[in-house]
Amino acid sequence: MVRPDSFWVYLQTRNVIATGVIGGAYMLLIALSSISFGTFVDRYRKLTVMRFAAAFTLLMFVLSGVMFLLTPTARLLDLAQPWFWIFTLIILVGAVVENMRNIALSTTVTILIEPDRRANANGMVGMVQGLMFIVTSLLSGLSVGLLGMGWTIVVALVLTALAFAHLLTLRMPEELRAAATDAHGGFDLRGSFAAVLAIAGLFALILFSTFNNFIGGVYMALMDPYGLEMFSVEMWGAVFALGSTGFIVGGALIGKFGLGTNPLRTMLIAVIVMGFLGAVFTLREWAWLYVAGIWLYLVLIPFVEAAEQTVIQQVVPLPRQGRVFGFAMAFESAAAPITAFLIAPIAQVWIIPYSRSAEGAAQLAPLLGEGTSRGIALVFLIAGIIMITAALLAFLTPVYRRVSTSYAQAAAEAPGATPLPRPMDE
Repeated sequence: MVRPDSFWVYLQTRNVIATGVIGGAYMLLIALSSISFGTFVDRYRKLTVMRFAAAFTLLMFVLSGVMFLLTPTARLLDLAQPWFWIFTLIILVGAVVENMRNIALSTTVTILIEPDRRANANGMVGMVQGLMFIVTSLLSGLSVGLLGMGWTIVVALVLTALAFAHLLTLRMPEELRAAATDAHGGFDLRGSFAAVLAIAGLFALILFSTFNNFIGGVYMALMDPYGLEMFSVEMWGAVFALGSTGFIVGGALIGKFGLGTNPLRTMLIAVIVMGFLGAVFTLREWAWLYVAGIWLYLVLIPFVEAAEQTVIQQVVPLPRQGRVFGFAMAFESAAAPITAFLIAPIAQVWIIPYSRSAEGAAQLAPLLGEGTSRGIALVFLIAGIIMITAALLAFLTPVYRRVSTSYAQAAAEAPGATPLPRPMDE
């Protein structure tokens, strides 16, 4: 639901600060709530948690629909008035709580799947998420462009209700009751932190993913504005839906081949390639280059996410996994809004006007070509170079070796596991 909200806001305001604030607020709310989400996942049955998340999201979307009907459009679009921000917050809260289901889903992979097949299972989860992105992007562009925001909310309500109804039909006989856990209260920060520190190098892995999300915040804030300057909203939704098939391809590759004997190494290689793609896919304002870059970039995202999930599922005991996933989500989600809140105003006030001035356009043309979005392209180029540098440096750290060794040892000790070569000996 956040995508159509972002589409609608940018088309109505042509202001990247507004889209940056929406994207940043979404990630910030996730960061603030993920510790609680992980605590609840550890304390209660996973299916119950997923049903609650879906029901809450449905309720928030109903409230947003009521507010949209009762508030005149002119007042709703006035950024100086509270109605726009209340409307956006209701939608964001509904979308944020849905992430509780994602944490629960990660732990169900541990419950239902044998250790040597979890990487493949995480790849299949990535395929499903790719399908979700396709449907969301395509429907967002078509509904906002052809039907307007009101009918877009109706579509979101129907789909959310169907998802909730489907959850009510599911059963997990493997989890007749919640797993025994030492989680306490509704916000077990101490227990979450202790669970992370109990595994050598795990906190550093989360920190690296957090840094990677700093760069992700750049794309979160500026990718939609760049696409909407190049395409109509209907076409942009279709283009992003096409690009999102990359999720399915990446997930399918993981489902077929896994992540290798060292998922952390696979993750860093994927990040390096993502940085290269992020640096070059807007070097010229060519539609085919942007679409191809998005597709390849999204092919790699399941590798990064599945690698981190697989390591956590292997080295962290099940009774603590909810809090570890929640802690990781909190840290990693907190990074993106910082970048989004910083880069969106900078891009709107300085970089974009400079790139569209005669002097700026002339200076950027040899490197980035000509076009209305050269300022955003410059930001993407710098972000991609930083991402590549960070991943290369991560290979040289002792933490990389410690986490790799911990994973290999846990995999070798798993019931029925085939001994794996030590990562440093490969």
